[in-house]
Amino acid sequence: MTQSAQKENIMKYRLIYSAGILFVYILGKCIPLYGIEFPSDTYRTVGVEEILMQTVGGDMNKSSIFALGIFPFMISSLFVQIAFAIRGLFVKTRLSPRVMGRTMVTVTLAIAIMQAFAQVPQLTFSVAEGQQTWARGIVILQMITGVMVILWLSERNGKYGVGGRMILGLVNILERVIATVLHYDMESLMIPLLVSLAVLVITLIMENAELRIPVQRVSIHNIYADKNYMAIKLNPVGVMPLMFSTMVFILPKLLVSLLGYAFPENEAIIWWQENMNLTSPAGIAVYIACEYLLTISLSLLMISPKDLTEQFLKSGDSIVNLHAGRDTKRYLRRAIGSISFVSATIMGGCILVPLLLQLRGTIDSSLTTLPTSIMMMTSFWCTIFRELASIYKYDSCRPLF
Repeated sequence: MTQSAQKENIMKYRLIYSAGILFVYILGKCIPLYGIEFPSDTYRTVGVEEILMQTVGGDMNKSSIFALGIFPFMISSLFVQIAFAIRGLFVKTRLSPRVMGRTMVTVTLAIAIMQAFAQVPQLTFSVAEGQQTWARGIVILQMITGVMVILWLSERNGKYGVGGRMILGLVNILERVIATVLHYDMESLMIPLLVSLAVLVITLIMENAELRIPVQRVSIHNIYADKNYMAIKLNPVGVMPLMFSTMVFILPKLLVSLLGYAFPENEAIIWWQENMNLTSPAGIAVYIACEYLLTISLSLLMISPKDLTEQFLKSGDSIVNLHAGRDTKRYLRRAIGSISFVSATIMGGCILVPLLLQLRGTIDSSLTTLPTSIMMMTSFWCTIFRELASIYKYDSCRPLF
């Protein structure tokens, strides 16, 4: 096969590969766990926090071999990225991708084991009483194996398919959106859909707008020397904070529960126990604060001013009208902090509006997550579109000889 023919097949190959990955994932979600009662109702009305976790995580009924969903993989990926980013602040030597991959697999396995043992007692088994111990052990092994299969599928898609490792999350979100829309009538959906439409437009603007910082390149000495810039997206870390805000929100909720056991008569703790949820103003305020914290901290970690400053020093480039080194680092820290604060405010407003409408009784609590789901889907589709556009441009190139 000629080089030209190979290039023309890249997009087709990646799309077919991703389709195969999605087929295996969807098929796995249809295979029930051993010995459990498969629920007849595919749409369950639960709390807002659980809906948010189900939307990204996966299996709504927690009854298939992929019952644990993609959350063990997501949590481990976040922890590993944060850990290595913090390590980079103090240690200059970088670890190889293989070490990072092994670390993520280990953390994913540990989280899957803990989550499987915690989730099995919530299941209802249909086997005889004497066989339930064996059934529980088999189900735990199935859940852990399912997580490792999901991790393998996501890594293979990130390497050979389109949409990266989060393509499975997109499927989960789409499944939840379809289930929600089909469960309610048009009158109930009218306001949530209008809010979702506004959120979609805002997300498109955030995903395509960027802050351009003029940069002076020492290697460019032509008419394009004045047109160089470093771009920082208005939404620096995408919708990652929305995906993890619920998990971070659970931490203070767990802390309040533990304090309740220690001080059962304390009125303040009792009040927080009753209000630490997304159906009360206090819980919503804590949730929005978690979103701000994640957005700003992840932006500063993932787009490290320290690393960018070192790259400028090594290359000899610099930001226009700024000295390389400490001045550049301070400027980048302020710029990234400011743009991440704006991003947190916009995203926080998008998720706050449906939560406030829920408090007023305007919309059902199960519909408050619909705009958030649309925001995450829009961000994922924008990323996939840009990836496909770059592959198409690569396929369009022709060899000189």
